[in-house]
Amino acid sequence: MGGTEIRRRRDGDIEACVDALATVHGADRYPAEWPADPGSWLTPHGLLDAWVAMDGATVLGHVALTRTEEVLAKEAGLPVAELASVARLFARSEARRRRVASALLDTVRAAAAARGVRLVLEAEEGGAAAIALYERAGWRHVGSRTDDWTTADGRPARMRAYLAPVEPVGQPAAIR
Repeated sequence: MGGTEIRRRRDGDIEACVDALATVHGADRYPAEWPADPGSWLTPHGLLDAWVAMDGATVLGHVALTRTEEVLAKEAGLPVAELASVARLFARSEARRRRVASALLDTVRAAAAARGVRLVLEAEEGGAAAIALYERAGWRHVGSRTDDWTTADGRPARMRAYLAPVEPVGQPAAIR
């Protein structure tokens, strides 16, 4: 495999993003329930921007930047206007040793910094790999709550809220 490029998601990328998401769902049950319209799921309400990690024509990963909902802002202890949220972050399993998710996270953090907002996100507590990624990157756990959906193993979803560290990051042009 060649180098990995992080770039803004284009409309023509949606089908390849859905294909990548299907591999993640098969391996990790993310999302917990396969959406009826996965292309729309990748374009959530409040979307501000989205990026893909590419290896040639192959989508290796995806991340979106969205407006923050009041419940998450409350957990972060900051006004909604000062925040943006990370959403729909995933990387194909074969791309995970290549730091694709970390590069996507750095990209969305740089975009938020350029907008003058701080990032927040939620992760279901069963997502140990995702939680480890956020905590290694310096994100601070700021609260937990039970959500209104059920995980793949049948338990109520417990969401962990995280607030991004404040130090600036650079947007990677490419990773190898």
